[in-house]
Amino acid sequence: MLGILALASATVLAAPPAGLLGYRQLKRAAHAKKLRITTPNGIDEAGLVRIGGIDQWISIRGEDLRNPVILEIHGGPGASNLVFTPRTRAWERHFTLVRWDLRGAAKTFGRTGPDGQGEMSLERLRRDALEVTEHLRARLGVEKVLLVANSLGSVLGLRLARSHPELYSAYVGTDQNVNAGGRERAAYHALVDRLRTAGKRKELAAVTALGPDKSAWSTEQWTTYNKLLVTSDPLTYDTMKTVVIRSLWFSPLHTLRELHTYLKGMTYSERIAPECVTIDEWAEGTAFRIPFFVFQGERDVLTPPEGARRFFDDVTAPVKEFALIEDASHFASFRRPDRFLDLMLTKVRPAVTGEPAAR
Repeated sequence: MLGILALASATVLAAPPAGLLGYRQLKRAAHAKKLRITTPNGIDEAGLVRIGGIDQWISIRGEDLRNPVILEIHGGPGASNLVFTPRTRAWERHFTLVRWDLRGAAKTFGRTGPDGQGEMSLERLRRDALEVTEHLRARLGVEKVLLVANSLGSVLGLRLARSHPELYSAYVGTDQNVNAGGRERAAYHALVDRLRTAGKRKELAAVTALGPDKSAWSTEQWTTYNKLLVTSDPLTYDTMKTVVIRSLWFSPLHTLRELHTYLKGMTYSERIAPECVTIDEWAEGTAFRIPFFVFQGERDVLTPPEGARRFFDDVTAPVKEFALIEDASHFASFRRPDRFLDLMLTKVRPAVTGEPAAR
């Protein structure tokens, strides 16, 4: 969600003491060793690919090219999932995992900076995603890929899944955003209740001054709201510190300079958020011609599971399933990568391969 990872990154990139830099190097080296893929039919490649008229960063990793191919659509906006690669290493034993830095994000943003990103709109990102999909089909020799979208990326993910059953074998949403043309305000009202219960008068005044209509907020107001969302909920705040910030700081795939670029990319990509807020997913359509899954953090205060469940209940699909990820708020798949993998193996993989559930 808008602004949240930017807050984390600002913490990460504050001037660190020399001892912490040394510790960072040790952790990065350990992670890099963990990430090595040595299986004979594995793949580990990353680089810039010409997509939508600009160079965009695509990483492809997996231990067996016969496994189903996942295309992740990251959230943010502008918040690449590449930093979570050490946390999701086990996924690569069962899937070929593609992490793409969308236009405006991370390494793609770093290639040419703000002047080289071109058009920033949901429609442009949709066309980019289709080009990435065709690139993967050709590069990996597969007919279809499996869509896994998280947070703000799930807005784009739903659009792809609705319209292109010929390209995608299934849709998996996590931290699923369900916009309802501005009518979905559960997270806002829950935040007001938490602040009132905690006696946080100053913070409560700031939130009530915003009003519940998110489409009317400025970027600064979004940042205020998201900061209070994170800090008012202990589980979300803990996830930011122990999962998000640590993943950023210790990523073996990013230099310190690239972490600065990561933050700048998120700031640049904020321009896409207002368009997302106004979407009505029910009006866009609830009929899907591919298997449809939503795996939501049980205690997600940013994208509450109740809203995702309401949309899920109205979805028609050949196969569909909803599951809660326990002890998880937002970033559920990265806080509980073991639980998410279990759901992928027992629910999703059988639906796309026809094979029995694997462990």
